[in-house]
Amino acid sequence: MLMDVMDIQKILPHRYPFLLVDRVTGLVPGESISAYKNVSISEPVFEGHFPGHPIYPGVMILEGMAQAGGILAFKSMIDVSEEEIQNKVVYFMSIDKAKFRSPVKPGDQLEYRVSVIKNKGAIWLLKGEAYVNDKLTSEAELKAMIVDK
Repeated sequence: MLMDVMDIQKILPHRYPFLLVDRVTGLVPGESISAYKNVSISEPVFEGHFPGHPIYPGVMILEGMAQAGGILAFKSMIDVSEEEIQNKVVYFMSIDKAKFRSPVKPGDQLEYRVSVIKNKGAIWLLKGEAYVNDKLTSEAELKAMIVDK
């Protein structure tokens, strides 16, 4: 299943400059998602992180993983209409076991690979990983909850 940014915006409430998923390249409802973000030097975050040595912030990588996980959670909901999805939002509850293995720089394509560890009702526990050129750059366990707006 492929989703472009227009499809993603039908699910996530985030918009520029905080929409951190450009495309979904794979999705198995209830199991996993693969998505990516193209990291560009024109992003506002690079004005201050760091001038002369731009590094994409780890917190932005974690947020991108969480957004990909939100898409996975919404697309895993059975018998829920697009209208009903518009009245719900995913709240980030916790981040555990976060590790940053190598820096992400402008020009990199950041690939998010998120899988379900556990789902109970509206609560989702996810394993998130981020890669650049198939090299693991970051990982974390993310907990999220789908709630009414």
